[in-house]
Amino acid sequence: MDIQITTKKSEGVERLLEVQVPVEAIREAEEKTARRYASSVRLPGFRPGKAPPQLVKKRFKDAIRQQVIESFVQAAFQEVVDREHLKVASQPHVHDLKFNEGEPLTFELHVEVRPEIALARTQGFRVSRPAGQVTDEQVRDQVEQMREQRASWHPVETKPAPGDMVTLLLATSNEDGSMPEGKDYRIVLGGGQAIPGIEELAMELSPGETIERAVRWPDDFPDEPQRGKSKNVRITLQDVKRKELPVLDDAFAREVGDFESLDTLQSTVRRDLEESAKRDADATVRQHLLDEIASANPFAVPPSWVNQLIDGYVQAYRVPDEEREKFAGEFRPIAERQVRRDLIIDTIAESEGLRATEGDIDDRVAELAKKRNAEPGQVYASLQKAGRLKEIEHGLTEEKVFNWLLERNTVE
Repeated sequence: MDIQITTKKSEGVERLLEVQVPVEAIREAEEKTARRYASSVRLPGFRPGKAPPQLVKKRFKDAIRQQVIESFVQAAFQEVVDREHLKVASQPHVHDLKFNEGEPLTFELHVEVRPEIALARTQGFRVSRPAGQVTDEQVRDQVEQMREQRASWHPVETKPAPGDMVTLLLATSNEDGSMPEGKDYRIVLGGGQAIPGIEELAMELSPGETIERAVRWPDDFPDEPQRGKSKNVRITLQDVKRKELPVLDDAFAREVGDFESLDTLQSTVRRDLEESAKRDADATVRQHLLDEIASANPFAVPPSWVNQLIDGYVQAYRVPDEEREKFAGEFRPIAERQVRRDLIIDTIAESEGLRATEGDIDDRVAELAKKRNAEPGQVYASLQKAGRLKEIEHGLTEEKVFNWLLERNTVE
């Protein structure tokens, strides 16, 4: 196709191209598309494929026009890719398209490409490893969480205190001052489930009592129009339940899991915390190494890859539509760091021949099978069906890359 392509921007990972298609090329493409339509469409009064091309062209003008545009956009894109040997990072975008009768077709083509990364320096860095020590207090906190999970609630006939679970019949006055019927709410006092003023009223009551009083809504209340407003609130305290934690003894340890004694449980908790601290320290060292490499070897990252990662987190965290723009702005530096991290790992793996092999994957599957007391073939088939073999391959490649980096850099 006779297409004129002018590069307007060629910096980093972005290419902006101005494309112009002559009138003659457009006319030829329209005629060819019309003949293709004529060979297959049905029009009243004509046998299939026998309608005159000019009639077909008039009847299907918009569809033919759209196909012509798409064909030239694709042709321009392919020509640029072939001419400049581009490694495209995302689908191209078309801007400022102009297509008037008897005039050339013009548009701008925006393309993102994979960055060319030259890691001139990957060694000689010094990074610090977190101590990762586990304290007695951390062990106690973890065991206390287990106690909290197995706590029971018992009714009491006293005024509630912070930490108690209460059932309230709660009504809030309308704008005209009328008081509607109340609704039941179950909350744990001090847990942030109700505004402080309502909790304070509840703690003045004994089970069965009712109170009505004006309550001021906090200045930081999520619903902005309600902030700082005072409303009459009527509360009936229906019941109070108090948490009772299990006794911390050998019986508790046996209830939690297969532990012979409380000492065994605490030792296991400490070991788990130490293993978790080690993993966190390893992750910190790895990230610090990659940050050092990124600082020493700066390169741009494709914005579309960053946006794709942000969109994934928006869906994972179920971010409301009205908060997406704010979330994207706050999360963008993290997403850019993640994309840059992955590109560095991929570049080192490629240049140093560190990609996981089929043999590496088979060995890891065999390890997993041994832990599960299963046949390797069954585990492999299960992982393949779940689409997790790629995940294992990526993890093994990362391990090889970081082992390679650790041999060439200093960890203090």
